[in-house]
Amino acid sequence: MENWKETLRANLLPLLAAVVIGVLVGAVDALFGRVLLAIGDVRDAHFVPLVVGLPLAGAAIAWAYRRWGGPCGKGMGLVFAAGRGEEEVIPLKLIPLILGGTWLTHLTGGSAGREGVAVQIGATVGHGIGRRLDQGNHRVYLVTGMATGFGGLFRTPLAAACFALEVGTAGALDLRALLPALVGSYTASAVSGALGLEKFTVELAPFTPDGKNWCALLLCGVLFGLVGGAFAKVLSWAKGALGQKIPQPVARAAGVGAVLAVLLFLLGQGRYAGLGTNLISLSTSGGEVFAWDWALKFLFTVTTLAARFQGGEVTPLFSIGASLGAVAGPLLGLPVAWCAALGYAAVFGGATNTLLAPILIGCEVFGYGALPVFFPVCALAYVCSGGGSIYGAQRTLPEETFTGKRA
Repeated sequence: MENWKETLRANLLPLLAAVVIGVLVGAVDALFGRVLLAIGDVRDAHFVPLVVGLPLAGAAIAWAYRRWGGPCGKGMGLVFAAGRGEEEVIPLKLIPLILGGTWLTHLTGGSAGREGVAVQIGATVGHGIGRRLDQGNHRVYLVTGMATGFGGLFRTPLAAACFALEVGTAGALDLRALLPALVGSYTASAVSGALGLEKFTVELAPFTPDGKNWCALLLCGVLFGLVGGAFAKVLSWAKGALGQKIPQPVARAAGVGAVLAVLLFLLGQGRYAGLGTNLISLSTSGGEVFAWDWALKFLFTVTTLAARFQGGEVTPLFSIGASLGAVAGPLLGLPVAWCAALGYAAVFGGATNTLLAPILIGCEVFGYGALPVFFPVCALAYVCSGGGSIYGAQRTLPEETFTGKRA
């Protein structure tokens, strides 16, 4: 009888907790996402006076993290460490720090994303609840929290659950967390939607590739994987190089912020600021996309994040991939919107070293009818990315896991 009760508790408690985590994180995601979009509108309307404040914003963010951040400065590294039991606590102060830092980054024109905020907030809530309810099973709650953060913000619950399951260790899925992650991500998506956070979707025109098209699509998969892998490697190098060149974080953020402000003004007057959703919309709707858009968005995002401004990488990766696809499509004889959509998903997968999440986010954003095309392109991007990740604390399974041999 006791075993039956324990089994019921072990299986039911994470699901009930997932609903609670989903409601809490979905509400925070809605607040964060809606304020961020409003901030983007204000910045676009008053770009010149606001971008002047980018160095001061960087200095303020760096000072706040140095003064109050403690382990919060590790970002996603703290989340991964907590999942592996290397850190006991994800401090609640992470939430106001990362919210305020990201809003300030975007207000003053930094090129950054938003998923890092949502995933870290979700992980903080999930891990905190797990430590109180079921200390021995805390990783399940942390993964659930990560899924709710991603799912509530992007409103793509299947991709969110798979992202949380696979991102910690490349090539491995912790299936103990599968059902709680799904319940939490669907709950968060429903809550954020009910609170007014809209989901980005695009309807693609019908496309049936022929043999020539398939050759071009597979070439795109290689290209997207190489660009995604390059982003991860360049970002890691830039963080180390800037850290060595300017070791004082406040001075680093202020100095790099000043350079960014000038370049953001001179090159497009805000075209490459913020999330990059402007480039995504242009790429998927047949708007004017320049051949260099993806490269400049790549460089501005790497520089912004290497200087330790706050936000994330994923939405800029969507933007880089979509604008690269919009340029590559006509050269390869492919429909522009389709190639942009494939780049949107596949560059994200190549940079995060994930496979299932990019395939599913492609389906949830562009329609499940596109699955037969998204699957091989994203799989090839995953293989060709080089195995690096924007998340430096991500681990990979050792070779003996697959071969049965020890090195």
